[in-house]
Amino acid sequence: MNAESIKKASAVYFTLLKDKVIDENSEHFQSYFDPEVRQTVLLLADESGTYIIESPKRIHLVVQPTGSVFATNFTHLKEKHKQVETKKHFHLISVVIMSFLAAIDRNQAAKIRMKREGISYYSLERQVNDLIMNWDNILKAKPTFGEEERIDMKEVVTTWKYMEVDTEDYGVKKGNRRTRIGLIASAMRLLETEGLIIILDRDDIPKVIPKNELFERIEYLYHDYDRYELLKKLMATEEEQHAENPSN
Repeated sequence: MNAESIKKASAVYFTLLKDKVIDENSEHFQSYFDPEVRQTVLLLADESGTYIIESPKRIHLVVQPTGSVFATNFTHLKEKHKQVETKKHFHLISVVIMSFLAAIDRNQAAKIRMKREGISYYSLERQVNDLIMNWDNILKAKPTFGEEERIDMKEVVTTWKYMEVDTEDYGVKKGNRRTRIGLIASAMRLLETEGLIIILDRDDIPKVIPKNELFERIEYLYHDYDRYELLKKLMATEEEQHAENPSN
């Protein structure tokens, strides 16, 4: 392996570290597919606990779930994102994000609709509320609900139920992280920071538009994880499950 290949591979990898995604318009995109450069980039990724996703028009760099020198635990996430105040909020933000992902990862029609229309913070809040109220009903009949999935359902449900519900204009209270809409905003900012969504109408009724990068993450990465599929199934409310399975 010559010095020029190593130099190009380093440029590709450190650009990915900084930008997380390289698209087909970047000079590094073409460099990456040189066999020696690609081999070196993959080696760098493997050694640092990161993972390369190759799609037709983009290359992604993501952190492996465990064993990464770049892994972000709760403490690091709290330091990087001030909106993540406690583990309770961390868990709720995770539920919001997973609910959002499940909504766009249903079928081709849902994907097209979401790319065209997006989803407002208020629609997402109603979606999450329906989900958590459904969990609340299940917990009453089955107190162990969530243990198999390693989710503290009681804490999630209780925290959400006692969060303030926004009744005023979003613009007045958007900075309040302790309201439900504030929590939605915090969750979406995390995805925006990763370059996976676009947020429109911030000062009116904010709307989230998923970017192609997010759909590629779902297709080329998340679908390979059993836990993602398990949590995605958990995100379906009882009504949605019946809609998807008319025989039930």
